[in-house]
Amino acid sequence: MRILAVGDSYMPTGYFRRAFAPLEGRHEIAYLQVDREREFVPASESELGLREYQGDPAEIAGAMAGVEVLVVQGAPVTDVVLDASDRLRLVCCARGGPVNVDMRAVTARRLPLVTTPGKNAEAVADLTIAFIVMLARRLPEAQGFLADGGQLKDNWEGARFMGRDLRGLVLGLVGFGQVGQRVAVRALAFGMDVLVYDPYCEAPVPPPLIHEAQLDDMLGCADVVSLHARASSENSELFGPANLAKMRPGAVLVNTARETLVDETALDEALRSGHLGGAALDVVHSSPPGLPHPLLRHANVIVTPHVGGATEETLLQGAEMIAQEIGRLESGEPLLNVANREAVEQ
Repeated sequence: MRILAVGDSYMPTGYFRRAFAPLEGRHEIAYLQVDREREFVPASESELGLREYQGDPAEIAGAMAGVEVLVVQGAPVTDVVLDASDRLRLVCCARGGPVNVDMRAVTARRLPLVTTPGKNAEAVADLTIAFIVMLARRLPEAQGFLADGGQLKDNWEGARFMGRDLRGLVLGLVGFGQVGQRVAVRALAFGMDVLVYDPYCEAPVPPPLIHEAQLDDMLGCADVVSLHARASSENSELFGPANLAKMRPGAVLVNTARETLVDETALDEALRSGHLGGAALDVVHSSPPGLPHPLLRHANVIVTPHVGGATEETLLQGAEMIAQEIGRLESGEPLLNVANREAVEQ
């Protein structure tokens, strides 16, 4: 088979080269690195429907002759790209949500689209626990003290930032998918009690975890609330004034899922009033150009620029998951992570 793997600035072709090494002897593999700085103005309906992409569809289409398997991470996949090869059999996107792929165009051509769900679950779970530790130990405030010129005079200085052990604290997980489950395992190892709220969770929640049927019940007793739900129209700004007010006084909020889950204006007020004891967010709405994010005015807030899945292992695992799917196609086995399975099978 002829395979085209397209890298970008987040996931360069080197990750695909490492993962595809076992395929090299049996297939013709070409690698294309898209230019982050190359200007591209979307115009067609197919192009306008994409998000979070990098590169020009015309550049990718120019390399598509005879391609049977197209592999991308963040490169745009439009109708023009798909039609540039009359031998295309499989489209692969090495991310959980293929927002840079015209799903409708792929499905209309009866092509399966495989993705890599859960590739970043371990990394995001690690970051979530790191956030919880940092908030419990008041590390943002302690670091801010030193950054502002505060001096460590003696052993008594630490009393300024008296924190909490994680053991005995109650963690409330909103969402119990691949990330939420891994966070629960880590939290139990720290001695935390774990509550789970997920109205879409079909499998039973294993003890000693406790499955809460109502979000209100969880919010009233959790010391830490951590968000791991998929974004949807139903849960947009789920943590607005009402639910933030239901959190117990002094509790902290962690969001490593999607920025749409949190009303940041309401969160700002809950922090200002002292109702919440802190927040850590890896995903936030954009701040005004050249200015720090507004929530960083609070000493007990951590904001990071969506680094949850930004690890070497995450990217390599995504490439390896794609390599395994190509192996299944080669051997005639069913593909595993097909995003448009129902439409293609019909």
